[in-house]
Amino acid sequence: MLTIPLAQCSAQTAPPPGNLESVGSSSEVPTEDTLPELVVTTLLDGLDHPWDVVQAPDGTVLTGQRSGGFVVRRSDNTTGPVTADLSDLYARSETGLMGIALARDFAQSRTLYTCQGFSAGGVTDIRVISWTVDAGWTALTRTGTVVSGLPVSTGRHGGCRILASGDGALFIGTGDSATPSVPQDPNSLGGKVLHVNADGTPAAGNPNPSSPVYTLGHRNVQGLAVKPGTGRLYSVEQGTSVDDELNLLTPGGNYGYRPDRLPGTYDESVPMTDPSRVPGAIEAVWSSGNSTLATASAAFTSGPQWGSWDGSVVIGGLKSKKLIFVRLSDDGRSVDAQTYGLEDQYGRLRSVTPTANGSLLVTTDNGENDRVLLVTPSP
Repeated sequence: MLTIPLAQCSAQTAPPPGNLESVGSSSEVPTEDTLPELVVTTLLDGLDHPWDVVQAPDGTVLTGQRSGGFVVRRSDNTTGPVTADLSDLYARSETGLMGIALARDFAQSRTLYTCQGFSAGGVTDIRVISWTVDAGWTALTRTGTVVSGLPVSTGRHGGCRILASGDGALFIGTGDSATPSVPQDPNSLGGKVLHVNADGTPAAGNPNPSSPVYTLGHRNVQGLAVKPGTGRLYSVEQGTSVDDELNLLTPGGNYGYRPDRLPGTYDESVPMTDPSRVPGAIEAVWSSGNSTLATASAAFTSGPQWGSWDGSVVIGGLKSKKLIFVRLSDDGRSVDAQTYGLEDQYGRLRSVTPTANGSLLVTTDNGENDRVLLVTPSP
């Protein structure tokens, strides 16, 4: 459990939203009850585009800045940089130091993973790297490359989210590098959700046992989350000018993005899900409609303090500058209700990470004095 003395942090209570909104949903969403009031505490500030944030079992909070550098708030509330060799980091446009995930056995192994741009020895790509961290959270030591070869071009659509599953395997959401052939190319690691063991080999349950590809036909996967108690894995990806998506992932599923309609051109006027050109394409559970909210992450709320919103998906919004709460149907395939939180209060909101006590860690993405926020529903 994370304990932060309020005397050492800035905190405020965000007002609850008014009526729930159905604007931007893929179907008409009913207007029902409101979200609990949200108490917001700043844990870290003075950051530059913190892309992801994790909480260790002892309550320590670690974030990474897209242009390079890790910053920690330890369980004793001391803060500061964490030394790490990022000399080969490729940071350009939307790519840099991105997703972070703790290994499931972190308490024993001290292992964590990052997804980051890489450039060295004439090779530029995106990679998942493994690290260990010392007991005092002062230094990260690189221990290996889990996956390499994720495509990168100008830095646009670099992904990249990591989710450690219960069996120790990793799910990795990737971007299509704004390259027209990539989402539908089964031999490319871009525009996919990958499923690998900790050593990078394909994990059990993949549709092709010799391939790390779990699903394909994605544009830019920014969020991965499993709904507790169900095993259902969801991805969030950013849309073109319309239709950010929340997708329920099925092994081997094709989610229908195919931007190669005009030869040699990355054609973003195509639908995000295009069943006419991609037979069998799987429709999204939720989409933003017109226009996009710039969805950047996904997590599930947990705990009675969330009231009727317990178990809902919460999504970070960049352009929309708010948290998007989506309550799913019992079968997880449609939407019962949605609402918003922290709207226009902290600017662009990127990552949302659940904590052990049911609060949420949220990173801002404004490029000037960015923060890691602790967001707690008021009882």
